[in-house]
Amino acid sequence: MPAQIMDGTAVAESLLDATAAGALDFEARAGRSPRLATVLVGDDPASHTYVRMKRTRCARVGIESRSIELPAHTTTAELVAEINVLSDDPTVDGILLQHPVPAHVDERAAFEAISPAKDVDGVTMHSFAAMSFAERGFHSCTPGGILRLLDAYEVDLAGAHAVVVGRSPILGKPVGMLLLGRDATLTYCHSRTTDLAGQVRQADIVIAAVGKPELIRGDWIKPGAVVIDAGYNPGNVGDVDHTGASERARLITPVPGGVGPMTIAVLLEQTLQAAEASHHPA
Repeated sequence: MPAQIMDGTAVAESLLDATAAGALDFEARAGRSPRLATVLVGDDPASHTYVRMKRTRCARVGIESRSIELPAHTTTAELVAEINVLSDDPTVDGILLQHPVPAHVDERAAFEAISPAKDVDGVTMHSFAAMSFAERGFHSCTPGGILRLLDAYEVDLAGAHAVVVGRSPILGKPVGMLLLGRDATLTYCHSRTTDLAGQVRQADIVIAAVGKPELIRGDWIKPGAVVIDAGYNPGNVGDVDHTGASERARLITPVPGGVGPMTIAVLLEQTLQAAEASHHPA
């Protein structure tokens, strides 16, 4: 029996609806809309597309979008200075630095300039620590979206063996910490892993987040497993052989329409949360 498709678009729509209602209520109480500042460095076409998509979603849910576009030759110091201004601006609730930045920019230094209270994309070390220790803070948006999607399809994480393929600081590593915090048994795999196929075959839940088209073969998937494909490669191709995996998995995300919509929905939800926290500090 083919796997059931995990419809990230539909789940994200319900989350966006809730955020829109919350933003409307916030505006009535605070006299302004929640505000997300987006910082874009350079002329990468894909990054410009992503930023436009986020602005459209912001408008839909009643979040004001402020755009800062910097030239490709912007230095690390200049970018950090720009982010510091936003971090100190009381009218800005959330800050998103569109990544990747140009190669000459120290991306980690730029991320760390974001105030933890405004890190609605969950990219700072403070946010990673909060995810790791189950403390109050923001989730990295794609990992947070993945957890929401698993919950929407009532996937029991406690005791499940989750294999995360990929170890990036804003996807692979944090999604592992969130899964561990929900009592999953966790295995990280990466470019140095020996017998990747054997590791994946043991997984009750596979999170593919490595950025290599169809790296995860269909016959690697354990019958009845849940497959989350967080890859997005040219031609609308994920990191998983979708056709082959669908013959063995119980649940699987499509590409596109799976993880991507959830990422933006979590970003906007967390922007609203940041606005609420700044309006009524804990």
